[in-house]
Amino acid sequence: MKLDCDMQQRISAANAYIATRPGTVGYVVGDRVTGASYRNDGADTPVWTASTIKLAMVVDLLTRNRAGSITLTDEDRDEMQRMLHSSDDEAADGLWFRYAGDDHLTFNNNFPTYGMLDLVPYDGFIEYFPYWGFQQCTPEDLDRLINYVLTRMDPADTAYIVGEMQRVDPNQQWGVWGAGRAAAPGNKDGWSEESTGWVINSVGFAGPGQRYTLAIMNSLNGEGSFDDGTETDSRVAQLLFEGRS
Repeated sequence: MKLDCDMQQRISAANAYIATRPGTVGYVVGDRVTGASYRNDGADTPVWTASTIKLAMVVDLLTRNRAGSITLTDEDRDEMQRMLHSSDDEAADGLWFRYAGDDHLTFNNNFPTYGMLDLVPYDGFIEYFPYWGFQQCTPEDLDRLINYVLTRMDPADTAYIVGEMQRVDPNQQWGVWGAGRAAAPGNKDGWSEESTGWVINSVGFAGPGQRYTLAIMNSLNGEGSFDDGTETDSRVAQLLFEGRS
């Protein structure tokens, strides 16, 4: 399915803008009503996930809880909310160490089910391996993940995640959030300063009924700052979605 003329023009504007910005940007944008999507040249390039993987963790925990293989406690649910709301690292650690299993692989074994087909954990960050904070994926992984959230989870779990992503803390109100308030966006952002420079990522949705999805991963490669990265991601979302019904 081809994207309509308006969206094609928006993509052209976004690509022209990206060409002027520091770093390397890969992204996937989709229209869930028509089924049309676009992937730029960097969409299959592995990038450090930073905190976008926390969304996959929430998906896995809710899925396991609904299947009865775990029973989430009030503490667990509080930590899940903190991960989604403000990207709390301590909350992510608590959940990872509690539910990764004796071999530490339970999350990683399950992530491909939710679309994270190219996810690769790396050793050396801490002794515990694999660890949520040291993994790479592609924008296509994040695109598949957000579409899994919106189309394949239990409706109650989807509604919970959508609601939390639409009420994120100001520290995450950039990236897909750049679509503008009228688009009712929701996102899970991830940012980290690596040895090669900042990584600034965002995955989420915008539009009526979460019609549009966007997964964007931005490797600054030492060419720019955190603010440069968030500005790029937000402007791409704005170009793609602002004023779009």
